[in-house]
Amino acid sequence: MKENQTTVTKQETLEALRHPGELYVIMSAATKMPFVFCDEDTYDDQVFLYYRLEDAKNKIKELEERKYKTGAAKLEEKILLGFYTSLYTMGVNCLAVNEGTDTAISIQLADLVVRKNPEQMEEGKKLLENPELHLTALYFMQELRRIPSPEMTDHLKELQEELLAHYQKGTFILAAEEDGQLPVLKQKDGSMFQPIFTDILELNKFAKGKKMKLRVVPAGKIPQVLFPEAKGVVINPLGANVQLRVARTKKPTA
Repeated sequence: MKENQTTVTKQETLEALRHPGELYVIMSAATKMPFVFCDEDTYDDQVFLYYRLEDAKNKIKELEERKYKTGAAKLEEKILLGFYTSLYTMGVNCLAVNEGTDTAISIQLADLVVRKNPEQMEEGKKLLENPELHLTALYFMQELRRIPSPEMTDHLKELQEELLAHYQKGTFILAAEEDGQLPVLKQKDGSMFQPIFTDILELNKFAKGKKMKLRVVPAGKIPQVLFPEAKGVVINPLGANVQLRVARTKKPTA
């Protein structure tokens, strides 16, 4: 009987997530992305969803006590499919629905939205995403910005090492204006970084509808294509916004 009740609850939840009436996601102030959390028991990488704003606010208060700055964003039904699909690019595999309430349930993302396997895509097309890097970048920045002057704790160092390992294996999108000019992000100290993107969704947030020339570049070749004054790259500047120092490769002189 219990198994049947669980199955019914899951099916009801799947239907409710497709047509919720109201649905709120917990957002991270550190990354301007959904707050990600790794379940200590299942190791699921999840986001928090709530049907009631009051329940979402209770979760925000709980996270605030743990020094995480978060907020709640309402998800309109017309954007739900796009939102759920975007979680794949973030490396998220689970939805924690109403966590902390008596109706809490975890739903695997693949049970709600099925994506085409990259190997099954049309010939000549390739899905460019870096979910492992994207996810690690979100975890890293959430931890880094918990306190005003964070120290590099052992946990942060582990996340940073994992981030660099994923970066070195990654392939990224670089963008230029139609006239060939490269976008530049200037820091307060005057140093300049070149934006790179883990996936097309992050690029689109940056482009804001502008037509841009795109280039797909593996991490190993990024030093060769950086503009001369660049001190490095910024991964997903309107999301995780992670800066990495990268030394530009000088062209050999004749």
